[in-house]
Amino acid sequence: MQTLPVIMGKMHQHASQPNSLTGKTLQPATFTTQLAEVHQLIQAINPNRYAKTRNFLNGEVTYLSPYISRGAVQLTEVADAVLSKFKWYECEKLIQELAWREFFQRVWQSKGQQIENDLKQEQQQVLHYKMPEAISQAATQIDGLDAAIANLYQTGYMHNHARMYTAMLACNVAKAHWKMPAQWMYYHLLDGDLASNHLSWQWVAGSFSSKKYYANQENISKYTGSNQYKGYLAKSYEEIAEMPVPDVLQAKHIPTLTTSLPTTPNPSFVEADLLVYNSYNLDAAWHSHENVNRVLLLEPSHFENYPVSAQVLDFIIQLGTDNINQLQVFVGSFTELKKLYHQAVPQGTMVFKEHPLASHYQGKQESRTWLVPEVTGYFPSFFGFWKKCERYFK
Repeated sequence: MQTLPVIMGKMHQHASQPNSLTGKTLQPATFTTQLAEVHQLIQAINPNRYAKTRNFLNGEVTYLSPYISRGAVQLTEVADAVLSKFKWYECEKLIQELAWREFFQRVWQSKGQQIENDLKQEQQQVLHYKMPEAISQAATQIDGLDAAIANLYQTGYMHNHARMYTAMLACNVAKAHWKMPAQWMYYHLLDGDLASNHLSWQWVAGSFSSKKYYANQENISKYTGSNQYKGYLAKSYEEIAEMPVPDVLQAKHIPTLTTSLPTTPNPSFVEADLLVYNSYNLDAAWHSHENVNRVLLLEPSHFENYPVSAQVLDFIIQLGTDNINQLQVFVGSFTELKKLYHQAVPQGTMVFKEHPLASHYQGKQESRTWLVPEVTGYFPSFFGFWKKCERYFK
């Protein structure tokens, strides 16, 4: 991992390499911001290959998470695409993984800011509340993991299995509290989503699950494609759980995580409603055939609380402006935007989608698109949530 992330310019390429497991392709070198290309990726999903190879870092996963997290692609679109071509038993694993994302969103919707702290019980064996320096420098001496961290800096993406390994190493081996490393990862992820990110970290650390998650060197090498079989994780799971913090993970620090927002002009308005977009709602289909005002709101207070890298911010802005007709970008508070809009359109209505981070918005709130809208409320486990959901697909 390099100490300074590579800042990508336009992300309209899909450079790739052969996949030794499936004959398909590895992760794209950059993530397109053209939704027409993303929709082609959705239509090309093979849920059978996904189910068989998804745990491998070069497995055939969808790479749709940046678009789903940003609200540019809906879970229903992915589910409908595969179910229209494949039988339920072929699609079940993929649909289940989509449901995990919805489960995290329902927890967030129910618990709000509580997800930023230990949710079910306190994380055990915490020695500090900082970031293991070796992880942030991709110098953990675990080859497959160091490569995945370096890739995160370069592309803004990390495979889910590598995220679990990183969280395991930080929380359960280096014995850091989960929150600072989780903030570091969120900062660099194009698909950064507080619910999926923070609750996954808590699941690994044992504060949102019944036990801590561990992986040893054999497991990591198998799924990352590494040839490493020695090192401090070349032990049984029981030995790893009991061993002291390895020397390489002793150094710790507090990473600098800040977002530099651009300066933007005040938006101009026509005599019509105002649709308010944000970094979690970049839905190009939302009222797409209506003559309305459209503003992507980037609030400084939001990014002070939940900073993202320049690479992530660039992706958010491009994904919005490349696909949403006449979208204007405004850096300021919701209150400032409301004042400007009502000065120009006194009787106009501000419209937004429901979201935990939009709870201070005022105007007409509309629902998000849910995979299973019938299943609502808080579920303490994914198993209970999934049992309620799966009957709507069978």
